[in-house]
Amino acid sequence: MPGFVYESLLWWGLPLVALPVLIHLINLMRHRRVHWAAMEFLLASQKRHQKSILFKQWLLLLLRMLAIAAVVLMVAQPVVRNRWGAMFGSSTTHHVLLLDDSFSMSDRWADTSAFNEAKRVAARLGASAERQDSPQFFTLLRFSRAAQLARGGRPDMLAESVDAGFAARLEKALGGLNISETAAGPDDALAAFDHLPAKGPDENRIVYLLSDFRTSQWQDPAALLKAMSRIDQAGAQIHLVDCAEGIHQNLAVVALKPASGTHAAGVPLTMEVTVRNFGPGAKERVSVVVEDDGHPRPAVVIEELPPGKSATRRFPVLFTSAGQHEVTARLESDAVDVDNRRSAVVDIPLAADVLIIDGDAKARDAYFLSTALAPGGKITSGIKPLIETPSYLRNHALDGFETIYLANVPRLEDAEIDALEAFVKAGGGLGIFLGELARAPFYNDKLYRNGEGLFPLPLAGPTELPVDRLDKSPDIEAGDHPIFSVFAGERNSFLNLVVVNRYFAAERNWAPDPESSVKVIARLRNKAPLAIEQQFGHGRVVAILTKAAPVETELGSWNNWARDNPSFVVAMLEMQSYLAAPRHPDAAKLVGMALALDLDTSKFLPQVRFVPPGDDAGGSVTVDATADGSAHKAVLADTLTSGIYQAQLTRIDGSPSVERFAYNVSADEGDLRKIEPTQMAGRLSGLRYEFHRSGDITYNPQQLAGFNLSESLLYALLGVLLVESGLAYAASYHPRPLRGTK
Repeated sequence: MPGFVYESLLWWGLPLVALPVLIHLINLMRHRRVHWAAMEFLLASQKRHQKSILFKQWLLLLLRMLAIAAVVLMVAQPVVRNRWGAMFGSSTTHHVLLLDDSFSMSDRWADTSAFNEAKRVAARLGASAERQDSPQFFTLLRFSRAAQLARGGRPDMLAESVDAGFAARLEKALGGLNISETAAGPDDALAAFDHLPAKGPDENRIVYLLSDFRTSQWQDPAALLKAMSRIDQAGAQIHLVDCAEGIHQNLAVVALKPASGTHAAGVPLTMEVTVRNFGPGAKERVSVVVEDDGHPRPAVVIEELPPGKSATRRFPVLFTSAGQHEVTARLESDAVDVDNRRSAVVDIPLAADVLIIDGDAKARDAYFLSTALAPGGKITSGIKPLIETPSYLRNHALDGFETIYLANVPRLEDAEIDALEAFVKAGGGLGIFLGELARAPFYNDKLYRNGEGLFPLPLAGPTELPVDRLDKSPDIEAGDHPIFSVFAGERNSFLNLVVVNRYFAAERNWAPDPESSVKVIARLRNKAPLAIEQQFGHGRVVAILTKAAPVETELGSWNNWARDNPSFVVAMLEMQSYLAAPRHPDAAKLVGMALALDLDTSKFLPQVRFVPPGDDAGGSVTVDATADGSAHKAVLADTLTSGIYQAQLTRIDGSPSVERFAYNVSADEGDLRKIEPTQMAGRLSGLRYEFHRSGDITYNPQQLAGFNLSESLLYALLGVLLVESGLAYAASYHPRPLRGTK
């Protein structure tokens, strides 16, 4: 016995089947009987064919009634169920709901949100499935839990049988679900379809993707299309349900990190905060509330922020004690609150240790460098220079230094070069000053090594910068680089007063390879390179092709830069900050990333207690460190909340130790731009799916109880109309044209 998806339309439409009979009866009432002698002969002839004519007329009337009935049934959508449904289609329905709980689904408008709309759709589907009298099963999987299936996790519901109390159980389960702070996309959720139990032979499987369909995730849906194609080929129906309304105003703190500067206790440090406007309209007077270690600071104000643009502002912080310190930035509430805050953990040492290697026994270059980096007096730079000879490089550990400087070094042993390269590759900074003791063959053969070594260019040898009294250009022409940008725009820059007499020239016709990291960041008046940088591993190298000390040598003075010229001190401090920057990377992690802590078991017990943000005890997890090669790691797999995580350790002597880690939400998830259905159709071309709005989607369980006959009725209707047209032509009178007529 078939059911109907829209049964009410059936009862409203069935009376229309009698419409052809009614029209026939009306036409009979309009006929008037008129006796005409000439017709008697024709009537007599007609009586001989009356049965055939009546049969055709009744058959024609029946076909017209069938055509109307087919149209009504098509609109009502009959479904063959149970025994008959098994012959044509499925008799069991498995609903698979993939629920987007990424934080963009917290998008609010009126008194609802995209996530609440998604839960309402899920509840409606569950309640409708409960009213079905054929077997129904239900699976509910959140995006944020999809990736956990590979680690043995389970969906919120897995192939749960729908019985009389299912709707109430589902509503209770949905009520306990909250939005996550992850940027989990549909990729893992769709891939999770492969981990579900195999589809039965008489099972009709329907996949509902309840999401907000943001452009950032559907811009290039090649992987999504591949996963959805597998679902389609497996015989499952795909329904995409859009649960978000329009695009609302949303600002987000997308970055919070230290700017360049020395990390040391008692030394002011500059922080950078970046805010992006993901909304459709401009925002004025955007106020960013800032705290360090829980202490409020003056708010940072952005006067105007156009739509789709970002603005970065700087603010100072001062930490008087060494250790880890917390900095937070917050915005006012808007459509999405989760991305209105961001955290950072800044590791502040007592001082920044710097090693200066001088090739001269008098260490004159090292003296001027150390004086510039740590001038002394009431204002401290936080830098602690150590002056040593080259042998120090091979006899001591270097990982405690932020930067190393080579000043007028004639040569290094292979072990010393190896130690330097390992230091820079690991993220250390290396500054090199040349001088009268430097030898081009050594630098070319051992340090440059055809572009494979630490030194960024091949040298020709020392040369003089000719004096041109007609050329009033400064001897040093600095580009827009962090080391020299502080001098940009100054009318009376002290850098313009520097006189360079001697320098090391690069080999003839040398130019940096555009594909390499080598860049000339300052040139001399004659356009010869003076300062060159390159990336080496994770660290940086900057070479200055003149002396650091403004002293007289056998060949005369090389320059006067460090003699009573404040620009030398400023440039050296900026150079130190630039070289040390890789030692202080942005340590913030994204929500959802595992927290892996390297543990030195010779100093700490192997148990680590992880405490999530805002929870000093209740949500803590104790993890045993496991061997990972020669090291030990303690891993917290799930980090689903933004903020500061604590790793509480215990030293061998029993004393406690705490390490902090900042976790923030993914900035791109706050982009609320939506993909339109027409764009979706173009990008999912060739895929069979249905697209719905959350408020428009309706579900009648009979639609999925068996085989829907609507398509079959369409073909039957076409057949009936063809037969009706042929029969109508055959039953009507068509006189032959007279001969000779046109």
